[in-house]
Amino acid sequence: MSKIGKRPIPIPEGVEVRVEGDRVVVKGPHGTLETRYEPEYVEIEVADSEVRVHRKGDRAPYRARHGLYRALIANMVRGVKEKWERRLLIQGLGYKARMEGKTLVMELGYSHPVKFPVPEDVEIEVPDNNTIVVRGIDKQRVGQVAADIRKCRPPDPYHGKGIRYADEVVRLRPGKAGVKAG
Repeated sequence: MSKIGKRPIPIPEGVEVRVEGDRVVVKGPHGTLETRYEPEYVEIEVADSEVRVHRKGDRAPYRARHGLYRALIANMVRGVKEKWERRLLIQGLGYKARMEGKTLVMELGYSHPVKFPVPEDVEIEVPDNNTIVVRGIDKQRVGQVAADIRKCRPPDPYHGKGIRYADEVVRLRPGKAGVKAG
């Protein structure tokens, strides 16, 4: 039995979970999320104040989807109750970010500022010049937007300059070894 799949998902106060055909709808104080699931592999049961996912077979595809759907529903429940957050740090001389309306403007050492339009389902905050905070109810979407921002200037392995996740460790490589004149 899947260690993740067999754990029940507690439904916190103010969150509603419904199973409608092959869809799971989670509604909470921050919004509504919806996902499809495969009823031929798993059965989703909402009872009391918890959600349980049961698999309908014991072969590999059933086991794989058991933990998957439990994790997806747990992420949706947490996201509508308390938003997901991803922090990015900007390092480099003269590198900085600011918000201009619904656009994130970053100066990253290029000859022009990089403009990143903020998607509707995600909010971006810039508490200081070197920190970007991405928030939203959908964990996958928050992670994808953070990855797209990081892609504008990934960390340089030699100097450490660029955009990195707050919890990311960038190991610096040594530069060229000195060449002796012959």
